[in-house]
Amino acid sequence: MSLMINDECINCDVCESECPNHAIYQGNDIYIIDSAKCTECVGHFDEPQCLEVCPVDCIFPDPVHIEQQSELMSKFLKLVALNAC
Repeated sequence: MSLMINDECINCDVCESECPNHAIYQGNDIYIIDSAKCTECVGHFDEPQCLEVCPVDCIFPDPVHIEQQSELMSKFLKLVALNAC
């Protein structure tokens, strides 16, 4: 499943630059993760990098976007193909 940022986000800007898929961006009040681009870093790293760097632990699995590892890998491959064009 993709990840989401809850309202405990302090807008520290650390997570945005760590996302290899550029799925994190500044929203009106907090940072937002684009579920269409979030692969939980599958294909890039063993662990989601945003979770590794978040100082307030405000990033959680998004229950609306449940995906298996194979689906995350498929999404990664599609994103890589799109970026290669």
